[in-house]
Amino acid sequence: MVSRSSGDSPAFGSARGVAVANGYQSLLTDLGLPIVDFHGHRYQTASETHNHLLLCKEAMEADVVINLPKLKSHVQLTLTLGVKNLFGCVPGKMKAWWHLEAGKDSQRFGTMLVETARAIAPNLTILDGIIGHEGNGPSEGDPRLLGILAASTDVFALDRTMVEILQVDPLVVPTVAAAQRLGICPDGSGITFPLQHPQEMLVSDWRLPEELVPIDFGMPRILRSTFKHLYIRWIKEPLKAYVLN
Repeated sequence: MVSRSSGDSPAFGSARGVAVANGYQSLLTDLGLPIVDFHGHRYQTASETHNHLLLCKEAMEADVVINLPKLKSHVQLTLTLGVKNLFGCVPGKMKAWWHLEAGKDSQRFGTMLVETARAIAPNLTILDGIIGHEGNGPSEGDPRLLGILAASTDVFALDRTMVEILQVDPLVVPTVAAAQRLGICPDGSGITFPLQHPQEMLVSDWRLPEELVPIDFGMPRILRSTFKHLYIRWIKEPLKAYVLN
């Protein structure tokens, strides 16, 4: 028997609550796909700087992991691609603590994201760039029709290819820069393209954020974020479910 599930560890509320709020309940019901809230477990990794990471055991212990990122500009990390999307495999409130612990150094934060992706090691990454999100994302910005759907078994190769298509300097994207620095990001000559080559798909005027904002979260923000999560998870979502039932 093959067991399938859709999972997340959102910063606020539960995975199910987020899915319902975004209108996915009927689709998941039709597919018979359960929604799983990820739970944290500490894993030893090969990294010298991040040799123990608290990651979601459901992803780490899965037989197959399919990573489904959306192409977005990002006011903290320039671009959100496949590697950044795997930050979802860090338990909910641990994300905020990582912003506190590593956020003052974008290079260290990028390295943490790369090591997380390397530990999760997704079997397949499918990036949705059909309608991208440019400008001051992920909260603001504008939708942009690109018609791009990218897939790879190597999440680092996929991210490197996308910055080439968007004509963004890899060094200004902390996740791509960190992957290059660690020697796990192939250049274009080491990547095979069975359908279209990136040079056939170049985007000349992709808009990055107008101004980057700090990655780090101060302690007051961490505390507010924690209380907000607890309120949504244990009061707002249960009350909403009770009223709907």
